[in-house]
Amino acid sequence: MNHVKEVITYILSFKPYVLLPLLMLLFSIGFRMPIKKGISSALTIGIGFIGVFTFFDFFVQTIAPVVESLVARTGLHYNILDVGWTPLAAITWSYKLTPLLLLIVLGINVIMFFLKWTDTINVDIWNYWHFILIGAIVYETGHNIILAILSTLLSAALVTKLADWSAPAMKKFSKLPGICCTTLTAVSYYPVAALGDKLIDKIPFINKINADPESIKEKLGLLGEPPVIGVILGVFLGVGAGYDFKDTLEVSFKIAAVVHILPMMCGILGKGLVPISESIQKTLSDKYPEMKGKYIGLDIAVIMGTPSVVVTGLLLMPVAFILAFLLPGVGFIPIGDLPNIMGAVAMIVVATRGNIIRAFIISVPIIVGKLFIATAMAERYTELAKAAQYHLKGYDGIFTSFLDGGNILRYWIIKCFDGNVIAIASAAILLVGTFYWGFKKVKSDKLHTVSADTE
Repeated sequence: MNHVKEVITYILSFKPYVLLPLLMLLFSIGFRMPIKKGISSALTIGIGFIGVFTFFDFFVQTIAPVVESLVARTGLHYNILDVGWTPLAAITWSYKLTPLLLLIVLGINVIMFFLKWTDTINVDIWNYWHFILIGAIVYETGHNIILAILSTLLSAALVTKLADWSAPAMKKFSKLPGICCTTLTAVSYYPVAALGDKLIDKIPFINKINADPESIKEKLGLLGEPPVIGVILGVFLGVGAGYDFKDTLEVSFKIAAVVHILPMMCGILGKGLVPISESIQKTLSDKYPEMKGKYIGLDIAVIMGTPSVVVTGLLLMPVAFILAFLLPGVGFIPIGDLPNIMGAVAMIVVATRGNIIRAFIISVPIIVGKLFIATAMAERYTELAKAAQYHLKGYDGIFTSFLDGGNILRYWIIKCFDGNVIAIASAAILLVGTFYWGFKKVKSDKLHTVSADTE
């Protein structure tokens, strides 16, 4: 087991912008894509990911001091520290059961795919830690290996089905054929957003507002340009943080640059993904006609840089901060994870077809839930760190993660395996309802696709 763990640890030590292109290159070779074209596409994917991560890191470096200044100005002090998603991932990959649970997650995807229970091949191996984390927490609670395995299987299977159901909307939004999202912390909110979008359709006036970037640009002219919106939001954040005129302008221009350049990086990423995706789909449909319409499951980063996602995230940042201050029972300030909010709400933006106002309205109650769940789970994350012998440098207290640690789907699954009656009762209702809705939606989307292809 130790040797297996060492091999897995070594493979996963590669950065996502190296590991994913290598995996995609293997896929391109396996599906008979010309070697030259496969290498070119894989390199383009890696370059695109480097661009996305580089500019996102630049955004984090820009916004983190702003958030810290906002916290300092309020004089808030809480007993739980928000450390972001990185420690949770590190704890999971160093956990003793990780090699076993990783193989189980790989196995369930292969089984579901070949039994035709899913249309998604989840190649985003690095993000398997989201599923493994659930199994690790369940195991540490009752030391029952069977329950740990079942909880991991359930989370991986649910996310795979959610990826299937959201794939048509993802394709329409991203213009990337054959791509879907298998990041648990993003795709888990797609059903909630789809339901919220339907409810907003019933609300007078709001249901008539077209607030996607193109519509905003058309109506507001220069003020509707994403970089200009970035500057405006930067001014508000800078003023709120108590920055002087010079520092406020610097923050504003940096945010404008991120809003403008991130979509370009996503475009480069898409340029590399499309040829490989099309090659895989063509090979499958030619050899196995019944397997036409399959998807490659990828990290949410492929759409995280689109203007509507970036603007929605920027709008939600001060809201999350204010809610943490106002809501009784919230035990932390979302400092460590706040810049990653764009990834958390990306599939909400997809479900609302890029409508920023709808995505914002739907996201607010989700943010509230995340704040309470991340607070409730803090003790368990801290205990899991001790079990994995993971230590935060310079901090020995209780910690949590606002976005990843506050994920509603993960919390719901964990509470089910805790034996929580309410969670179990709601599980039966939600599973039946979600699978029925998803089946009808996929069937409808496929009929529309066939109809469009015929035309």
